[in-house]
Amino acid sequence: MENKVKHIIISGGGTGGHLFPAIAIAQALEKSGEKINILFVGAKGKIEEEKVPALGYNIELLDIAGFQRRFTFKNISFFFKLFKSISKSKQIIKKFNPDIAVGVGGYASGPLLRVASKNGIPYVLQEQNSFPGITNKMLAKNAEKICVAYEGTERFFPKEKIIITGNPVRESLKNVIETKEEAKLFFGINPQTKLILSLGGSLGAGTINKAIGNSLKSLIDSGSSILWQTGKLYYKDCKKAADEFKSDSVKVTDFITRMDLAYRAADIVISRAGAGTISELCLLGKAFILVPSPNVAEDHQTKNALALVKGNAAILIPDIEADNLLVKTALKTLKEPVKLQELSNNSKKFAVEGSADKIAKEILKIVERKK
Repeated sequence: MENKVKHIIISGGGTGGHLFPAIAIAQALEKSGEKINILFVGAKGKIEEEKVPALGYNIELLDIAGFQRRFTFKNISFFFKLFKSISKSKQIIKKFNPDIAVGVGGYASGPLLRVASKNGIPYVLQEQNSFPGITNKMLAKNAEKICVAYEGTERFFPKEKIIITGNPVRESLKNVIETKEEAKLFFGINPQTKLILSLGGSLGAGTINKAIGNSLKSLIDSGSSILWQTGKLYYKDCKKAADEFKSDSVKVTDFITRMDLAYRAADIVISRAGAGTISELCLLGKAFILVPSPNVAEDHQTKNALALVKGNAAILIPDIEADNLLVKTALKTLKEPVKLQELSNNSKKFAVEGSADKIAKEILKIVERKK
């Protein structure tokens, strides 16, 4: 019998933490040997609007935003946008006729997966964090399977639906042929210097950016270099602060497209403690410093980081202490090659290989079973 094309929707996004695992799942599905047609569904104005088409995938966009827990006039438009998004989701489902949908968290997952479920289309959830987002918690009841990265999620999800897969990591990050020196040269960085890679996520991290901005002189005086990814919100102010020093050792960018080369070039990485980024750093065996965001549900970024710290696989700097300690700690660690190697070796122990392939197999298994 002819191998039928499987139509799969991947919905969600809003941040790199949601989008990049989605891309990894799509890539794993494409290399499965099955005939696959993938459609992404995301939110207007978010990272997926630009990044998904750039990778050659089709995307439909919903005009959707989150509900604010505090009183704000934005909530008045929430229900109108939700109604519009449900209506558009119905059109997408009818036109694309998916065999299955996959939700990776983020605003766009909710309307699309609810409509899919009402039309008898099975769906799978992928949860990156130790403490799930509100969208995935609401969708869990009707999911076929829930792919998670951490133990203990049965507190939030039906136990019989949970599969521990780890977090998917983009294929491009692992297949780098350039040397560390070549990667540094790609960003215009002197290959003889030690490089700090600072990541604020796709939206940026104010605390990290402030700490680096206030310590630029000591960083430049140390002879080290920094590749400073600020996020779009902070780019202008950070660039202005760096330009005052006119130093080639400080490279400022709002977003890094070639993350594979950025990771390769880095001697140490500064980052928030989002689960997706941690998975990438561990898989690549990087030495890193985590500054957990205090503005997340149940302080789950600190929980994400603590297991690594206990295993001597990462350094944790509390958000409140970042301005004083972050750059000092990074520069001190760069001078300790034994410590850098120890962090690198231990972070590899927390890596989970083949997560995206495991999730792709579960998705295809459900499609076959539902035929």
